[in-house]
Amino acid sequence: MATFLLSKPSFYPHSSSTHLYRRDVFQRHSFVKYSLRQYYHTPAAATVADGVHQREPFGLILPGAPNTSPPTPTPNTSSATDTKPVPNRPLSHQILNPGMIVLRNHISIRDQVDIVNICHTLGVGPGGFQQPGYSSGSKLQLQRMCFGRNWDPETKYRERYRNDGSIPPPVPPVFIPLVQSLIQDAQAHLTSANEIPLMRPDVCLVNFYTATGRLGLHQDRDERPYSIRGGLPVVSISIGDAGEFLYGHTRDEDKLQKVVLESGDVVIFGGKSRLIFHGVRGIFPNSTPLPLLEKIKLRPGRLNLTFRQF
Repeated sequence: MATFLLSKPSFYPHSSSTHLYRRDVFQRHSFVKYSLRQYYHTPAAATVADGVHQREPFGLILPGAPNTSPPTPTPNTSSATDTKPVPNRPLSHQILNPGMIVLRNHISIRDQVDIVNICHTLGVGPGGFQQPGYSSGSKLQLQRMCFGRNWDPETKYRERYRNDGSIPPPVPPVFIPLVQSLIQDAQAHLTSANEIPLMRPDVCLVNFYTATGRLGLHQDRDERPYSIRGGLPVVSISIGDAGEFLYGHTRDEDKLQKVVLESGDVVIFGGKSRLIFHGVRGIFPNSTPLPLLEKIKLRPGRLNLTFRQF
């Protein structure tokens, strides 16, 4: 069984033949309270160059917004699709390709709430969410925040400062054991653990997609050669509305495969799939699980964290 970097909750079933417990590494309250205090009350979690005008903050949590039962979700995509979110999902996994796997419903509601809280707090501060774009003036259809190193669609990792003069905050330490234990869980389902090597995440892109959000087909290939050649994985956590995820070893969209990633799902790709083409075709509005909305007033849309080792 995969090794826990933090103690496993006592109410999870123990079995030598399955690893399908829900991920819940924030369950020690003193640990998460320390982590939340560290980021909620640190005025210099990220720094900003002098004289730079501050952007309008973008928060993930809507104050005073009512929690309502979500209507039947409909995919907001430009073309028809036969995929849709599945209610009342069990814990499971799905191997998509050699070195690529989805861990279904693997992040508990409690952990999703903690992740949203941390990202919200950092997202409204220096180095927080902004809409990235190009020098031509065109913008990506999402809000983005970086942890660890700044990443820009044009300059990649080369520029330390963002265009607003800020430096991204570091990867919150509480996320590091979470990501590493997710990789270990994935390894337990694969023919060989070498399909997805273990890594220590030091960079992360945090994307938030509204109902009209999407992300074009691309490869994650801007990390150092050691990371790329070693097949060190990308670990992607989804929270909120479901999204239709495209992937394949080609840019030809007609030959791509697709899968719906829902709140609590984790997709991991490394090894032979490290440079796989992937993108977000569309978002299923109003598909955030009601138990999550009952705990936190998350802005409508999809939150996605993609961790990697630079």
